[in-house]
Amino acid sequence: MPSASKKTSLTLAEKSGFAALAAAVLLSFISWYIALIPLILFLLLCITAPFLPTVSFFLPIISRAHPEENGVILTFDDGPDQFSTPVILKLLAKYQLKATFFVVGKRVSRYPGLVEEILSQGHTIGNHSWDHDYLLMLRSIPQIQKSIHRTQEVLSEFGIIPNAFRPPMGITGSRLGSVLNDEELIAVNYSCRALDRGNRNIDNLAAKILNRIRPGDIIMLHDLPPHDPTKTNIWQKELDCLFNGLTEKYKIIPLDSVFNHPAMSKDDSPV
Repeated sequence: MPSASKKTSLTLAEKSGFAALAAAVLLSFISWYIALIPLILFLLLCITAPFLPTVSFFLPIISRAHPEENGVILTFDDGPDQFSTPVILKLLAKYQLKATFFVVGKRVSRYPGLVEEILSQGHTIGNHSWDHDYLLMLRSIPQIQKSIHRTQEVLSEFGIIPNAFRPPMGITGSRLGSVLNDEELIAVNYSCRALDRGNRNIDNLAAKILNRIRPGDIIMLHDLPPHDPTKTNIWQKELDCLFNGLTEKYKIIPLDSVFNHPAMSKDDSPV
């Protein structure tokens, strides 16, 4: 599994870049037009790879667990939220499940009591940037680092150090790897989602997950209330149905199971 240690090997992007350049040099002896083909293909890879949450192109990404365990991992993005977080926690407690909450720093500052409740119930917390900037991966390295580091700092006030980072919308980029190395974080994405668009589309949410899920999947759900308030009861029933279906077929395993160390550490530094 990937670790948060300093970079010691070439990324897939770097290997692909060297290969494309070498192929272009060789093909240039035939035709300069043909020599452009591997370079164009490499450029297309660089453009599309950030939007593929399971592809470790620019940096190592954890997106699955070990399938032989018949286990799956539950994760929730974008919270905490005063309306959705208590509902999710109640349902998780009902089925005795543990999950990882990838929280937004600005929301942590707004709802510190919810973070304490998440932790008190034995769940794990990960870093999901400061304000969920959709264009974060297009920002400069200092801007990306500020967003991630600021969230680490606010979470340290709860006596924890998250070791996992999930980029907004699962989008990565060429600048992220160096920032995560400096912050000693590991990129964690997902392999199964309902495409609910931040709980804007909750119809058949449970079925969408249960029909797609495979052993080893990391499930991504949202810790946000339904975009349409009239569908709150439907959303709760969908989550209840999902958790019930998961417990019948799979073992819900912690995010720690795919790390070489805890996914969230205790901050033992003196206050």
